[in-house]
Amino acid sequence: MAAFDVNKAFAMKILPARLVLLIALALPTAAAAQRGGDAVYIEDRFNQLQQLLTNLTGQLEQLQNRNAKLQQQMEKMQADYEYRIEQLEKGGAARPGGAAPRPPAQAAAPVPTPAAGPANADQLYDEAIKKLQEGDYAAAERGFKTFIQRSPQSKLAGNAQYWLGETYYARRDYKNALTAFAEGYKVYKTSPKGPDNLLKLGITMSVLGRKPDACAVFARFNQDYPRATDLQKRRIEQERQKNGCG
Repeated sequence: MAAFDVNKAFAMKILPARLVLLIALALPTAAAAQRGGDAVYIEDRFNQLQQLLTNLTGQLEQLQNRNAKLQQQMEKMQADYEYRIEQLEKGGAARPGGAAPRPPAQAAAPVPTPAAGPANADQLYDEAIKKLQEGDYAAAERGFKTFIQRSPQSKLAGNAQYWLGETYYARRDYKNALTAFAEGYKVYKTSPKGPDNLLKLGITMSVLGRKPDACAVFARFNQDYPRATDLQKRRIEQERQKNGCG
């Protein structure tokens, strides 16, 4: 629990700083709009805000992933401790001379640790997220691709597929972004990033001038993700209005 509190405190430190940056960027945008509306300036600021949100989301995912691994370690330690106590209790009272009875060698064997593969995969995912936050999109792309190839059944595979799409989108490589988001929606539809994959798939189609296709994608959102967050639903509605979807 101590490790969880430390990570939680770290996350609380990140959020205020990021929120200050978001507000700082948002204020000039509002001011520009009041001065008459510089569309290019506003669009640029919006993209900066979106990138900051992407980075913040990545940091929070890292913390959640670390907390999950710490919790697993604590559970294993607790299970091992309880097992040893149980073996001591089965051995009865302490032996003459005050020495406690030693459990049999086989029974005292520690709880097996997970294979190195999953741990390495999680580390690979974290490193790819870090590269994404640093703006090294090419390195992040390689990291996410490798992670997906090695761990296609991982609970983080859907997330990795989404962030892979973001590495392309951030570089304005919209064709590859389209492919990545479409793959994320098709293969990892039920993953936590499923709604975001569908949302970004429609946005990318719109950028490529395929507005009818984008509208068709946006129309599927409520049907496929009725339990999506309010923020995601608002984004969909904004994109529908922006693209003139009926």
